[in-house]
Amino acid sequence: MVPLRRLLKKKVISPLLESAACFLGPLWRVSVRETGAPPPGSCHSEALRLDGDLIGYLDCAPAAGANAGCPARDIAAVARFTADMLEHAIAGEAAKRSLATELLGKYREVSLLHRATLGLNGSLRPRDVAQALLAECRRGELPAEVGMVFLRPPEANEYVPFYADGDELGLNLAATAHSTLFAEVARSHKGEIVNDLDRDRRWRGEAGVRSLLLYPLCAANRCVGMLALGAASAVRFEANHLQYVGTLAAVAGTALGNALHFEAVQTLINSLMQALATAIDARDPYTAGHSKRVAQLGVALATVVHQDESAFPDVRFSPHDIEELLFAGLLHDVGKIGIREEVLTKATRLSHGVMQVIAQRLALEALATGKYDPEEFERLSRINAGDAVGRDDAAFVAGLGARRIRVGDREMPLLSEQETACLLIARGNLTPEERREIERHPAESHRILRHIPFPENMSRLLDIISQHHERLDGSGYPAGLKGDAILLQSRIIAIVDIYDAITMARHYKPALPREKALGILWQEAGAGRIDAKLVALLEANIDRVEAACRLLGDRLDLPAFLASRQA
Repeated sequence: MVPLRRLLKKKVISPLLESAACFLGPLWRVSVRETGAPPPGSCHSEALRLDGDLIGYLDCAPAAGANAGCPARDIAAVARFTADMLEHAIAGEAAKRSLATELLGKYREVSLLHRATLGLNGSLRPRDVAQALLAECRRGELPAEVGMVFLRPPEANEYVPFYADGDELGLNLAATAHSTLFAEVARSHKGEIVNDLDRDRRWRGEAGVRSLLLYPLCAANRCVGMLALGAASAVRFEANHLQYVGTLAAVAGTALGNALHFEAVQTLINSLMQALATAIDARDPYTAGHSKRVAQLGVALATVVHQDESAFPDVRFSPHDIEELLFAGLLHDVGKIGIREEVLTKATRLSHGVMQVIAQRLALEALATGKYDPEEFERLSRINAGDAVGRDDAAFVAGLGARRIRVGDREMPLLSEQETACLLIARGNLTPEERREIERHPAESHRILRHIPFPENMSRLLDIISQHHERLDGSGYPAGLKGDAILLQSRIIAIVDIYDAITMARHYKPALPREKALGILWQEAGAGRIDAKLVALLEANIDRVEAACRLLGDRLDLPAFLASRQA
């Protein structure tokens, strides 16, 4: 079990312990211990638990020689409330550590998968292998009128038509896979020629051909595919043809096996990246799916830029560039793993627990003065949850902050200086320190991901991620880059990141329609912060962009998307 001292940060618990001690009286001490005996003179101790396990104690004790003074009922209430707050903080830190451990395991797994792919040789696209194989058959002057490569997917027994050359539709060579002849060749792992199919008992007229050459494509003692060459006219395949195809099949089988294996690995990596992004987004239910949507929108907008001939006539994105952008979108917020939960998901200026403490202070003030105005707490709650603080609200908060509560010879402020400062944040709910912590996440992403040996064709991935919050006028973070120092890919991610954040609901705002989102993007572009040419392309092609997102789908099927782009 993680020691208590690692689960409680001093800057988190100190204000809470000080507030509890202040409530009990100036001569009281409130402390936390893991083990051992309570401090001398302790009046009350509360157990601290994590998932039901005892991990420490909260002690409330008056100073040496001082009179306890405070009623036992109040001591117990303050101690239990403070212990509840500490247990909440402990649970949050433990959850963050658990998530960090889980994600570290995913990082290591992805790194291992990438290293495994670096040693693969030859073409890593099954379609390219199949196309090259049939092209070599044509160069060999084989007497075939039609050719087809069948694939046998991993863990499957059936062969699927994959790539054809010639009049395949007219001769229906795909139906060859349903014949007994095809099944025997696949089972024996040996090629075969049949020049008169009508005389072969294993043939029942499945296809419109008279002669057929079948050769299995094997890799690692497994038949991964089949080459079928056929002719409808009276031609004959000879032994030398079989030998020629056998030589090609030996090379093509290995290449096809590697390509299929690499494709499966790529699918797994993509799934792991998506799982990683989902795990990050899941820390805040309002951001669920954000990283995947940014990846979809980034790829879609990059495709528009690639096809544009006016604003970006010299920009062309290769398939590797698109894949790099896809991963950049998926991983752009991975650094948020290092951001505290209470900052990342902060919905109001002060937490619900702190507001309840303030409500108790107002009640205590009412007991002491005999005056109570319920509208004060209601107004304070509205200010706490609002987006901006007006002049009247600021004056109201300042007035509350100046009030003191007197109970006997003790005095305490109605609002602490820190609480007053939080409530007076002009816009949003983050303090300057919390905002700096949020702005640390791009650099944190770079620090985490630099340990993964991404392939050479993704050499700019970390820069794209690090720069996605940089702005053209230098007002961004973390490095304050300007203009052309910011990669075009980073500008793309920046724009779609903003677009998705606006069009999706968050804990601090409702979802806005795309017209308003585009309007906000134009405001940012007009201020010189984001690329106006990209905003113009996004607005002019918004329907195409959203259609491309649907084509990529939840599985982010990039090979199918790229194939459709080429078509």
